[in-house]
Amino acid sequence: MGQHFLVDLNIARKICDALSGGPVFGTSAAADSSARPGDVLEVGCGMGVLTQFLLRREDLVTWGAEIDTESVAYLHAHYPDFTPRLIEGDFLKLDLRAHFPQGLRLIGNFPYNISSQIFFRLLENRDLIPECVGMIQREVAVRIAEPPGSREYGILSVLLQAWYDIEYLFTVNETVFAPPPKVKSAVIRLRRNATRQLDCDEALFIRVVKAAFGQRRKMIRNALRAAFGDFGGAEHSFFTHRAEQLSVADFVALTNWVAAHRS
Repeated sequence: MGQHFLVDLNIARKICDALSGGPVFGTSAAADSSARPGDVLEVGCGMGVLTQFLLRREDLVTWGAEIDTESVAYLHAHYPDFTPRLIEGDFLKLDLRAHFPQGLRLIGNFPYNISSQIFFRLLENRDLIPECVGMIQREVAVRIAEPPGSREYGILSVLLQAWYDIEYLFTVNETVFAPPPKVKSAVIRLRRNATRQLDCDEALFIRVVKAAFGQRRKMIRNALRAAFGDFGGAEHSFFTHRAEQLSVADFVALTNWVAAHRS
């Protein structure tokens, strides 16, 4: 299932410690709200190497999502108190709004083959998820955290950076997994930024970003014309740039231009 099980307890502890605790979102509830535990969902609990440290934290209520039946059986046997909060099934199909209407944090040693899909789910539920700490393939972590101008900067970089502040925390060697992957891993932390709504049509923003990077070797002019038409011959100053040169703010401005000029 694309999972490499973490066996180094020190790395697991560092991942756990990277996550904030307490209520997911600040509320006007009680004066002592900062002492209330917040929900965190571990994606892919495996054999509980990370889970055991999460369960020790009194500022968190730890939930789990695990699709592998052998792992589920192991967790039931070794962490019986955790069983009521272990959701057996595919995280990508989980209705997060139904399970966590008050919000949640995400954490996990994410399976390499679905890590990008996990982050797209994060984006879909960005109003629910203020923070995510995940171990993923190093090249994906670099891509997500890279600023404009880098060859690694891409669709996921722009979309995640639009709504989250991203920190590359540390690199993880292959030797701490069973079986060892063929590549290095990295742990990143995403924290919701102050942007509640982009100053543009957000659905169109996503289309523009995907169109621009869909033909990333071409100039913006050609990439967008392939997706939206010729804009009646109108030109934008960004048309002579390539997608990786544009910041989130640039893409917002470009989206507004496209909205005004597309046929």
